Amino acid sequence: MAADSIAVPLPRTESRSLLLDWLCTVDHKKIGMMYIVYALIFLVIMGCEAILMRIQLARPESTFLSADAFNRLFTMHGTTGIFFVAMPILIGFGNYFVPLMIGARDMAFPRLNAFSFWMTAFGGILLYASFFTGGSLLHGGDAPAVGWFAYAPLTSPAFSPGHGTDFWNLSLLLAGIGSIGAAVNFIATVLCMRCPGMTLGKMPLFAWMNLVTGGLILVAISPLTAAQLMLMADRFLGGHFFDPAAGGQPVMWMHFFWIFGHPEVYVLIIPSFAFISEVLPVFSRKAIFGYPAMVAATAGIGFVSLGVWAHHLFTVGMPSYGNAFFVLTTMVVAVPTGIKIFNWLATMWGGKIRFATPMLFCIGFLFQFLIGGLTGVMLATAPFDWQLNNSYFVVAHFHYIIVGGILFAIFAAFYYWFPKMTGRMLSEKLGKWHFWIFVLGFHLTFDFMHVPGLLGMPRRVYTYQAGRGWGVWNMISSIGVIFQAAAILIFVYNIVHSYFRGALAGNDPWDAWTLEWATTSPPAEYNFSSVPAVRSRRPLWDIKHPEDPDWKYE
Repeated sequence: MAADSIAVPLPRTESRSLLLDWLCTVDHKKIGMMYIVYALIFLVIMGCEAILMRIQLARPESTFLSADAFNRLFTMHGTTGIFFVAMPILIGFGNYFVPLMIGARDMAFPRLNAFSFWMTAFGGILLYASFFTGGSLLHGGDAPAVGWFAYAPLTSPAFSPGHGTDFWNLSLLLAGIGSIGAAVNFIATVLCMRCPGMTLGKMPLFAWMNLVTGGLILVAISPLTAAQLMLMADRFLGGHFFDPAAGGQPVMWMHFFWIFGHPEVYVLIIPSFAFISEVLPVFSRKAIFGYPAMVAATAGIGFVSLGVWAHHLFTVGMPSYGNAFFVLTTMVVAVPTGIKIFNWLATMWGGKIRFATPMLFCIGFLFQFLIGGLTGVMLATAPFDWQLNNSYFVVAHFHYIIVGGILFAIFAAFYYWFPKMTGRMLSEKLGKWHFWIFVLGFHLTFDFMHVPGLLGMPRRVYTYQAGRGWGVWNMISSIGVIFQAAAILIFVYNIVHSYFRGALAGNDPWDAWTLEWATTSPPAEYNFSSVPAVRSRRPLWDIKHPEDPDWKYE
């Protein structure tokens, strides 16, 4: 054999080794970090889409965007926010901290964990690949224009002749498979991998709530997957599941989608409850009030949420007994939610509250989630919903939950656990600037968005006539987005700057009490040098403060 034909291996550079390490990892912490960074990238993209839409809606009869471009941005904004920002970031935090909190070395199925992440990642990449197919990139290429809910018959070949709908359908199918894999992992990890002494009654609420979330994902995503397969049959195989001209039922898609869609809200909000339930007691210097009630309320919310989907369908002509049933179930879900709010307030009551940035975001969450819940109860009343179902009042309510609730809880989690993940503290000064500017922007946008809804402004429109009384309220809402964008830029800068130059955190900067703070910051690949054993719900506090009997939970 000639010498020049002998294959010479390429040198293994440090950067190549690091890249392969992350691409091929099965370490739950690295996978959690990839989920979080992936979601942050899409958070910025989603925010840019929101800015463009608010510029279009700031003035009546605006021509900044065409109707087609607006519809594409509207679809991509909603789809991205739910499936590629909120879901990955919440799964990412769960991936990182559930094994640490229960004293495990890793998730139950590490390879399934990596597979789940890459399925979700490929789903997002596939969705945004639609921008680069078909028509002009300036007008959104062939991105889907069917709303994040993709109601039939908008998804039929007659209404969506390109491949935008197919990109949407396949990308969410991939992401759904990834979410199901993550759910199986959470359930198996929590039930089978707890350290010695950690009974279900001593388990952190964070682990409990991720367990309930895993069960919800398994039940809720299956109907959406079935509907997506039927939609593929309609578009590629000549099926007529949702084609009314051939005997199909467009309303059937609505039922399948919202059987998934409303539990999905709780798939997002229950992990947010987990963040609040871990952060708020630490900065109140009190154990969570009513631990058993919190666990029972979480399970109750998960169960009842599976039977409320048709309150999205009050206006489609359901029989009166159907309306009455879903009014009742929607009202009932407010009961365990109210128990949680009461317990969080009772935890704060009489505590030595420290108003650090994580606590500020917790307080913002409590106030805004309460308002969003109250407007939800209003919309649960069928006659009220008939008037406002397709108005901007619903948009304001929805964003009060998603942004005012879930996103504020995510920010609290970032400021609380960033020191554990990186070994460095986020800047408190920048954190407070982030909080107050974002609060101002949030309330300018979504408080005033209720008003045009009450005045009759329909949602899902790209422009509106002058003289309807909606212009000033839309202008205020659009100005609020400027403040939100500025706050997000401060947040991103804080993360990047603190990662490289932040103050060293130490292993337990908050004087907390759950097991993740017992290991190094960031944790070693094996998490714990020896498997911990616990005797209470607050094992780290017991070690640090053996003289304090008030913190014992035998």
